[in-house]
Amino acid sequence: MKRAFTIWGLLLLCLCGRVYGETLTVTPDLQPTSLTPVLRLLEDRGGELDFAQIQSPQYQARLTSWGQPAANFGYSRSAYWVAFTLRNPTEQPLSLLVRQDYPLIDYLDFWAQDSDGNWQRTATGDRRPFASRQLELREFIFSVTLPAQSERTFYLRYASQGAMNIGLSVTSETNYLSKLELDQLLLGIYYGGFLVLVIYNLFLFMAVRDRAYVYYMGYVLSYGLYFGALNGVTFQFVWPENPWLANVSLVFMLGLTLISGVQFAREICAGRQLAPRTDKLARLLLYILIPLTAISPFASYRLMVTTFTVFTLVASVLLLVMGAISLLRGSISARYFMMGWIALLASVIVYVFKTFGWLPHNAFTHNAFQVAALIEMMLLSLALGARVNEIRKRGYIDELSHLHNRRYFEEQLPREFSFAARSSTSLSLLMLDLDHFKAINDHYGHRQGDRAIRAIGDLILKQVRKPVLACRYGGEEFAILLPRTSEEQAAVIAQRLVCKVAELDLYEMPLTVSIGVASFERDNFEAALQLFEAADMALYRAKQQGRNRVVVSAPDAGQADGVAVTKRREPAKV
Repeated sequence: MKRAFTIWGLLLLCLCGRVYGETLTVTPDLQPTSLTPVLRLLEDRGGELDFAQIQSPQYQARLTSWGQPAANFGYSRSAYWVAFTLRNPTEQPLSLLVRQDYPLIDYLDFWAQDSDGNWQRTATGDRRPFASRQLELREFIFSVTLPAQSERTFYLRYASQGAMNIGLSVTSETNYLSKLELDQLLLGIYYGGFLVLVIYNLFLFMAVRDRAYVYYMGYVLSYGLYFGALNGVTFQFVWPENPWLANVSLVFMLGLTLISGVQFAREICAGRQLAPRTDKLARLLLYILIPLTAISPFASYRLMVTTFTVFTLVASVLLLVMGAISLLRGSISARYFMMGWIALLASVIVYVFKTFGWLPHNAFTHNAFQVAALIEMMLLSLALGARVNEIRKRGYIDELSHLHNRRYFEEQLPREFSFAARSSTSLSLLMLDLDHFKAINDHYGHRQGDRAIRAIGDLILKQVRKPVLACRYGGEEFAILLPRTSEEQAAVIAQRLVCKVAELDLYEMPLTVSIGVASFERDNFEAALQLFEAADMALYRAKQQGRNRVVVSAPDAGQADGVAVTKRREPAKV
């Protein structure tokens, strides 16, 4: 694999510049070209060497060719000396820019010779004020001039408590400016996406008042600020004179991201109800993360970064398990959560492996984490929408029978009636009542009465299909709306239900039902309430005639001049 990376790196260099041994030959229109294959490196384990010593023959001999496609060393306490040589074969001086793409290097020193051959040092890094940089950009950019027909060697010293990622490249000034414009545009789109998600979900929170939105917005904000610190954007624009705050904000925001992310996942996946054991582990993780985040600004930066990196991987796996359990147990919002979390977990693994030096530092391993995070945020926003629909749906469901409740029926009946009137189609309504329910409660107990209600609900769910709408109207009374169903068809369905109920074997507890049927056909009713009252009156007559039967509403029964005169009957109390 390393050999393949090296071949592709050399091919890329051949397109942009030519390599002679450890020397890179540059041209006036040089495209961004990686310097990694031509680097010479020396690891200074004690961090005690100075530039004068590096110039001595003894240490020059110890600067060995790197020859690898990437130079990242994880969390290393060593300082690293880097040297590279550029060759200008043209007849004119060349102005070039040397770029270090990873902005979280604590101390970065750069040495280059001036026109008189004297060494000039630029001391910068994210532990030094932002003004220490030659160009006030989020990445480290060093401007060099290569005289005509010359070779020049340049030196850098890296020292950092965080991950040691050496990502050097060189380009001409004009080509870098075009790349800079594109980078700024992409960063604007990226952080704009985070801001849009926060504002959009803030308005939704104001409408819905669901605390999951609070956790989501905290997650998005802390994640966005974390990436701002990771990319050097906050150091550049927010606190350029405060290197301490620029560094501690990274670990602090990572801690807040983990806390809000875990809490959001527990809420969106209904962890307490659907995955209680995993939820307990997530809660234990929170008890660890909250104090760690609180002390992170005052503890060792290296220790905190390493600790939070490990906890990021642990939290990702734990919440993936929680999402999977919630999904298997029927949570709709967990579907979107799982898609987003799987994408994020894959990128987190890549980034963690890169951070510890197990994968090379390149554009993919450095940016995949950030791109996947924004994709995850969008999918989690969809998960919130699915959660709202789930909550709304639960508000229309009767917990005992698992049918829709009376509130939903009273909303849907006028809509279905209006549609049937506009489309000149039939609409039938069955009003079903469990016979002698009070006697069942008195003789068998209320627990058996609840089982009877649940059994009727399960039977109705098995016997009817969409667009049929089945509801528990109240007590032992049920309502079934049958769109595009004639009176004859409705009577057949009602009779089948009567027979099926009588066949139920519920601990030797006999069950029968009475059903009243009414149908809206040929404009025989003027309003939905008239249809309901006609079915209700037919049910009343079925009970008068001995129960365990179906009675179809007669068009003239209980009406005068087409207007119902019966009073609306409330359901019997359990």
